[in-house]
Amino acid sequence: MDSVNKWLHLPSQPSLKKLTQPGYGLPKEQQHPPLQELTRAHIDSFNQAMTEGLRIAVQAMRPLEFAFRNDHVSFAIVDASISPPMVPKGNICKEARIYPAECRGRRSTYRGKLTADISWSLNGVQKGVIKQSLGYVPMMVKSKLCNLYGLSPKELVEHHEEEQEMGGYFIINGIEKVIRMLIMPRRNFPISMIRPKWKGRGPGYTQYGITVRCVRDEHTAVNMNLHYLENGSVMVNFIYQKELFFIPLGFALKALVDFTDYQIFSELIKGKEDNSFYRDCVTQMLRMVMEEGCHTQKKVLKFLGERFRVKFYLPDWYTDEQVAEFLLSQCICIHLNSNLEKFYMLCYMTRKLFTFAKEECMEENPDSLMSHEVLTPGQLILMFLKEKMESWLVSAKLNLDKKSQKSTVVLSSETIMKVFTSASDLTKPCEYLLATGNLNSKTGLGMLQASGLAVVADKLNFIRYLSHFRCVHRGAAFAKMRTTSVRRLLPESWGFLCPVHTPDGEPCGLMNHMTASCEIVTQTSFSASLLLLLCSLGVTPPDGIPGKPFADCYQVVLDGSMVGWIEKDLAPVLVNTLRRFKVTQERKIAPWAEIVLIPVTGKASLYPGVFIFTTPCRMMRPVRNLALGKEELIGTLEQVFMNIAIYEGEIVPEVTTHQELFPHSMMSVVANFIPYSDHNQSPRNMYQCQMGKQTMGFPLMTYQDRSDNKLYRLQTPQSPLVRPSMYDYYEMDNYPVGTNAIVAVISYTGYDMEDAMILNKSSWERGFAHGSVYKTDFIDLSKKIKDGEDNLVFGIKVDDERVVGKLDTDGLPPVGSVLQYGEPYYGYLNLNSGENFVIFYKSKENCVVDNIKVCSNDLGIGKFKSVCITMRVPRNPTIGDKFASRHGQKGILSRLWPSEDMPFTESGMVPDILFNPHGFPSRMTIGMLIESMAGKSAALHGLCHDATPFTFSEENSALEYFGEMLKAGGYNFYGTERLYSGISGMELEADIFIGVVYYQRLRHMVSDKFQVRTTGARDKVTNQPVGGRNVQGGIRFGEMERDALLAHGTSFLLHDRLFNCSDRSVAHVCVECGSLLSPFLEKPPPSWSAMRNRQHYCTFCNRTDTIDTISVPYVFRYFVAELAALNISVKLGVS
Repeated sequence: MDSVNKWLHLPSQPSLKKLTQPGYGLPKEQQHPPLQELTRAHIDSFNQAMTEGLRIAVQAMRPLEFAFRNDHVSFAIVDASISPPMVPKGNICKEARIYPAECRGRRSTYRGKLTADISWSLNGVQKGVIKQSLGYVPMMVKSKLCNLYGLSPKELVEHHEEEQEMGGYFIINGIEKVIRMLIMPRRNFPISMIRPKWKGRGPGYTQYGITVRCVRDEHTAVNMNLHYLENGSVMVNFIYQKELFFIPLGFALKALVDFTDYQIFSELIKGKEDNSFYRDCVTQMLRMVMEEGCHTQKKVLKFLGERFRVKFYLPDWYTDEQVAEFLLSQCICIHLNSNLEKFYMLCYMTRKLFTFAKEECMEENPDSLMSHEVLTPGQLILMFLKEKMESWLVSAKLNLDKKSQKSTVVLSSETIMKVFTSASDLTKPCEYLLATGNLNSKTGLGMLQASGLAVVADKLNFIRYLSHFRCVHRGAAFAKMRTTSVRRLLPESWGFLCPVHTPDGEPCGLMNHMTASCEIVTQTSFSASLLLLLCSLGVTPPDGIPGKPFADCYQVVLDGSMVGWIEKDLAPVLVNTLRRFKVTQERKIAPWAEIVLIPVTGKASLYPGVFIFTTPCRMMRPVRNLALGKEELIGTLEQVFMNIAIYEGEIVPEVTTHQELFPHSMMSVVANFIPYSDHNQSPRNMYQCQMGKQTMGFPLMTYQDRSDNKLYRLQTPQSPLVRPSMYDYYEMDNYPVGTNAIVAVISYTGYDMEDAMILNKSSWERGFAHGSVYKTDFIDLSKKIKDGEDNLVFGIKVDDERVVGKLDTDGLPPVGSVLQYGEPYYGYLNLNSGENFVIFYKSKENCVVDNIKVCSNDLGIGKFKSVCITMRVPRNPTIGDKFASRHGQKGILSRLWPSEDMPFTESGMVPDILFNPHGFPSRMTIGMLIESMAGKSAALHGLCHDATPFTFSEENSALEYFGEMLKAGGYNFYGTERLYSGISGMELEADIFIGVVYYQRLRHMVSDKFQVRTTGARDKVTNQPVGGRNVQGGIRFGEMERDALLAHGTSFLLHDRLFNCSDRSVAHVCVECGSLLSPFLEKPPPSWSAMRNRQHYCTFCNRTDTIDTISVPYVFRYFVAELAALNISVKLGVS
């Protein structure tokens, strides 16, 4: 984690020099580091999981033991490895490695092979190790196992990738998927909580409890609770295979260690020796164990083993003691290795629980970032793989059982190999997890949700793409909660989560984004050396006796393990020493360690102690350590107990210990692109964070090599004249999102009411905001045939008149040709029968064929069967298209106004956009006014202005600065000018504010939204028009619209809408009995008869003169028939 000097090289001023350098646009030697940093949490966690993590996970897996006939058989995975994506062996090809671009084009999955060494033993004797492929695992692009790893920009371009390819995503069926980072409770950290619903867990339960999420090195997680009961006893509660289990604390403690009751008693009351109530409670808990006749550790284990045997499905030859050992190792404090550590940890949690229940310490907020960490993609994949590998062993055992039922099986390596080969592999489950984001798991992996774990990384524009990797979601379970406390912006998240970059509406406050400088710890470090260091710095081990009474000591907790006690007056010294070692990198303390002293305050505050965390998945951010003058990474719990200044003027000697690296470090990458965001009202910045992600821009450079379903492209992008320095830091000029426009703030013609804007028609003709949409169609002929047949290829019959001059001889449209509605799109032939088929272009919009890629299949033996056709639809701005400035001021294009009728300045300049002045007062986007002045002065003086927030203040105001620059350029100080009416040529009376603002064109276009229907498809059952834009459906005229027409008294219009234009039908009814169902048509007369007219007759009345025709809605007839099926007759009174 070399984040120490990363932020020292922020550009102080943005500049346009880079664009004019001769080498601009040529691939550099190396990729741009800040962009690679954005996805580092994803890539590093995946690397860690697939190398070291996989090794630890395999070691942690228990062998599968079972009885086969009269033998004890066991299967165990001893090693596993994953290879980079390769073409399967035995295929002829030039290049064995598979690259991501190919998988995108072929709509296949980018994946590597998982092989495992499985040892099998008979009656405890190892018989051999078998190498077995367990299927394919999706690969993260640019991870160590990816074929793009370590390539230079030039080589990346050769492999059809972006020069700045960041990786961090998976390719599943050609679609880029990102595993969403979720917020989880901080691992191995006991959190005190009040949950009223806990009272319902049984008689005597209270709302007080301690909950801890125990996580092992290989990320297996188990949630464990300690409940406080009304009679002063404690219950340990854990979840195994999605079931709840409870054990009284006394049994758990006595099962863990072979201590006397007095030793257990004295450990539990440390620091509370004088509290008689507490002593009684502890005595009572231990007495309860004695009453069950469990006097020794062995007896307790036997007692627990008997009770839990039925749930663990262990082999029959396990003794009760072994079952209890399994329970302790798999369910109780699983993050600790020895039973003694678990004992001390449970005692620590009990002390905390009693302090909390007597309200001597406060509850920790489970929604606060202090008690959170992040679930990284590597962690999820590894937990999932481990569970699937375990279930693979079970499926192998079932196969063996099946085989033995059919025939006699001799256990030899050959039989075992056959059994392994026929076991189900892991390819499908892994792809399913990433393709749908749904988790199929027996244990639930200790998570609250099982859906929404993966999202599509859509490259709508680069800003949107980049924000997928910085997004942190609170979890799907919280989206349904009625309370808003989860969504609140808490002060603890300062510097870690961005306060403005969250969507408005349903996911508000649940979907957050990390700040630009926030990072996630992905490495692990070993805490053995840290333990020795703590002891040398004055920490007394848990079984020792400190120099002062326990009540005057803090407990020291290292990574969820209670490691000792330290006197209260020594604790600050200990923490400062550790912090110095951490910053100066001495004594092997990891730079990502988090060192927290929660002090005793005299009030009921957080439970005191010294906490040290070195675990992965925590959020950290760099600040400047003032004492040492270096950067230091601080964590979320640590920050709360520190004093950090923002500006140098805020530093108080002896109090302030740290300073922020820069004032805008609290904002996310996307929020950092908003110019002068400190001058805007906060919701407007939130809107811009959303709209920046919906802009038509330049999402990528490799349009020719991509086959995404939909890509947008702005034809005439520009580099903004006014921009924050972070824009240059991330080199956003490679992926521009808008155009500099001359904007006059004037209410002109009335076509600009309610956020509409008027565009100069000449600017439009010159190419202002012109763009196009790339749509891709993937055509696979093998899907159009019945199974087993292999006889379709692309092509045309030479003499087919339908396609002459329209399609090439290969049955595909020529590249560059224009396709119109109803023209031939492609053709294919059946080789066996010689039939030819032509498919016609269905879309109403004309398009240009941009490129065609011919694809093969996974094995490389596909004939000419699948192609990828990319079409380019030109989309120039039309009335109704959406635009926005970078300040959340969105508007709609209402009119293309002729240039000669637009107002013009004294120098004859005509603005591009007329913006209504009513958009400013209520929205208070002063940043846009400053940007307008700054842009004007930048254009006059040939500069590029720095729009980083917090650069201007009350003393040094932006108005003064830019006003003087405008004055120097010969313009009005306030950015206003006299304009002349384009209609009369008279000078307008008011001064008009005019300047240069960077405008974005948004993806919401009328062409994608308009819906029109004359006649068309109807519903089969009700005969009413179908809905939906894609099927040329109608728009529903609903209850409320009906009310509006009723209120207007327009009954004929109402009748027309709901009857004539919907499902009018003519029905025959019997006037006598009022039935719609009884009239029938007479049988046709014989052919020799002269009678030709058939009459309707009523089957009830047997008369033909009572039948009449009426117009009714078809749905009514359907309804009557449905009621008849329920034996209900409907009578109509026809008069």
